Amino acid sequence: MKKKIVIATATRAEYGLLKPLIIKLNNEEAFEIEIAVTGAHLSPEFGLTYREIEEDHIVINEKIEILLNSDTPTAISKTMGLALFGFADYFSRINPDLLIVLGDRYETLAIVLAAMNQRIPVVHLYGGDTTEGAIDEAIRHSITKLSYLHFTSNEDSYKRVIQLGEDPERVFCVGSLGIENILNEDLLTKEALEKSLNTKLDIPYALVTFHPVTLENGHSDKQLTALFKALDHFKDIKFIITKSNADSGGRIINKKIDDYVEEKENVSVYASLGMKRYLSALKYCSMVIGNSSSGLIEAPSFFVPTINIGSRQKGRLQATSVINCESNKDEIIKAIELAKTPEFKAIARLTVNPYGDGNTSDKIIEAIKEFIIDDKINLMKKFHDLEVK
Repeated sequence: MKKKIVIATATRAEYGLLKPLIIKLNNEEAFEIEIAVTGAHLSPEFGLTYREIEEDHIVINEKIEILLNSDTPTAISKTMGLALFGFADYFSRINPDLLIVLGDRYETLAIVLAAMNQRIPVVHLYGGDTTEGAIDEAIRHSITKLSYLHFTSNEDSYKRVIQLGEDPERVFCVGSLGIENILNEDLLTKEALEKSLNTKLDIPYALVTFHPVTLENGHSDKQLTALFKALDHFKDIKFIITKSNADSGGRIINKKIDDYVEEKENVSVYASLGMKRYLSALKYCSMVIGNSSSGLIEAPSFFVPTINIGSRQKGRLQATSVINCESNKDEIIKAIELAKTPEFKAIARLTVNPYGDGNTSDKIIEAIKEFIIDDKINLMKKFHDLEVK
């Protein structure tokens, strides 16, 4: 009998990373794959990004509505409650053998809690990373403790998962699926990208993404204002802004982005580029600006500079193509000026991406097969103590 595996995704970024794994798992005869979408995927405000999954000819088996029309801390908690309700019913109905989740979303924590209560083993991708400026840090480590198999993007994260008490036999360092996407996706030509974005890319352009800094109460507004003032300094650069995610404060940021772009001829804004358009835009851009993990994980593979603003990604492994700066106007301007120099462009062209070689999904599937087909899963996990010297 085939083993039933659920893959749950709440955002466009999650799906973009999971895509190569989903495709390969669908081709495995030993597995029956179900795709469950939730969260921002089902929201018109965030681009109804479930359509991108359907455009890739991937069947969506379940759509679970959880997102409220608010992103206050109270609304986030209520959204998590709806996710717990919705996925509890879903898991009870289909009785899967395994759940696969990626990352550190608050929706994902609720989904994993539902799986834990129903004794469903959880496969977690990308535990062990650190992002000190966001609540994602606590969520990510919590998901690690609720999960059974762990696949990390780098060696440092591998060690942290074990430090959290997980048995090394269940932890695997496999690299990032984002690198696999870059190596295998048929990206758009620059002309096709221009047509898709409905904008000319006849001058150097930068990709800009700014998410809420969820552990710095009230600071996101000030930081976004500083970013806008810095962008105003560069009339010779076109800025392509992708909107924020559904974190607490995301809607406020997106409203301010909409207000800002109305007055600017060299700025375009998009609710979602989707994985193919985003990677295509990365291929031809002059730099990446903001506080998204994509600037640290995917951008180095295109040998372009990244301006990493503020504390949101603090602690995450970085390539030499990343410039860190404080979230004030003058520091952001200095960082952009540095990224424009021939000297730093040369550094970026020689950078080595520390997130793997692109052979990630095969490694994940091999380990899953070993545990689920050979019936090696025992949910009575023993805490792995580190030796004290």
